[in-house]
Amino acid sequence: MDIFRPADILLPNVEDMTAWSVVACDQFTSEPEYWQQVRKIAGDKPSALNMILPEAELGIKDTETESEKIYSVMRSYLESGVFTELKDSFLYIERTLSDGTVRPGLVGMLDLEAYDWTEGSVSPIRATEHTVEDRLPPRIRVREKALVEMPHIMVFIDDPEDYVFSSVKKGKLLYDFELMQHGGHIKGWQVSDNAAVEAAVDKLGDKDELIKKYGSADDPIVFAIGDGNHSVAAAKQYWEEIKPMLSTEERKTHPARFALCEINNIHSPAITFEPIHKVLFDTEAEQFISEAKKYFADDIGKGKAITIVTHDVTETIELADMTLGEIIGSCESFCKAYIERFGGRIDYIHGDEECIGMAGKEHDAGILMPRMEKSELFTSVYKSGPFPKKSFSIGHGPDKRYYLECRIINPCHKAENVIK
Repeated sequence: MDIFRPADILLPNVEDMTAWSVVACDQFTSEPEYWQQVRKIAGDKPSALNMILPEAELGIKDTETESEKIYSVMRSYLESGVFTELKDSFLYIERTLSDGTVRPGLVGMLDLEAYDWTEGSVSPIRATEHTVEDRLPPRIRVREKALVEMPHIMVFIDDPEDYVFSSVKKGKLLYDFELMQHGGHIKGWQVSDNAAVEAAVDKLGDKDELIKKYGSADDPIVFAIGDGNHSVAAAKQYWEEIKPMLSTEERKTHPARFALCEINNIHSPAITFEPIHKVLFDTEAEQFISEAKKYFADDIGKGKAITIVTHDVTETIELADMTLGEIIGSCESFCKAYIERFGGRIDYIHGDEECIGMAGKEHDAGILMPRMEKSELFTSVYKSGPFPKKSFSIGHGPDKRYYLECRIINPCHKAENVIK
């Protein structure tokens, strides 16, 4: 299959790894004080913070100016010996989360030739979330000029037998440190037997395995992008833009063809999915339940349940013969149609009690969405495509992936000062 490969990975050669590693830039977007504290912790030390622009600071800082600073820092770090390069390597990592559970991961690179984020995709690597094309151009511009990539991408595999992670043989311990801001702890090892991992990954695409899991081996899905859907889509789009300018031989190995990422087994106890509920504010809530019953009349039957909540009534409706993605999409369409008729605004809420509390007020209403079983993600994407936006949350903010590893993506840069 040869889709997930070892990579030439850059690791920070720094004294303070805690100061280096920071959480993904799309976290804590409404908490600028979180990022102020990150800047205090990082101080003047080498840090991944200096190679990102946190989304909490968009609109506060000039994007173009900050981007040029980032490119300058990348070059400086490459030329001053900040990085150590591990050639042709997988990394096995163990991330201890804020609740004490351990999330195993495997860092390598995905071949973007096997990825397609568009609707109706039948590629082996697929998006789990609907891609908003307007969000891609800024990310593509960053990739065009960046010397290195530093991903927060997490990719799921559906491996109930644990073929992949049971094949991992730990080699040299590379890092072992506490993550800042209650992020837990992380350890990383170089994998000593790449071939064993690649053979195990190939087994996920085995015809019999696919039929056992999905009832069919046609147009198989092997990898599903968990976090970082738009980052991977931007990397793919950039690759498609430069590919026509390359020779056949150059296309085989050009670094822009690949994306560094961490893969995780969706069946790991440390992988959790939380539903994202829908609440309508400042609307005519009296009609909400009756209109919902009309909207879903043809779909009512034994199946997954949604719970409709208003200030005086709570009612559960079961929907038959729909994937979870289809249910979420239908609920979103219903809420938007309701707002058009009765006014109001929609927000997306984490937590059952939080949703019930908000939707239970006069002039407000809500829908408690069903929880997703782990086995449903791949099946739903396989049968009905990516989930709508705001479908589910993968863990909490402090448990998201922290920036740590990098990879050179501009082949014009000569990394003579990277420590081998």
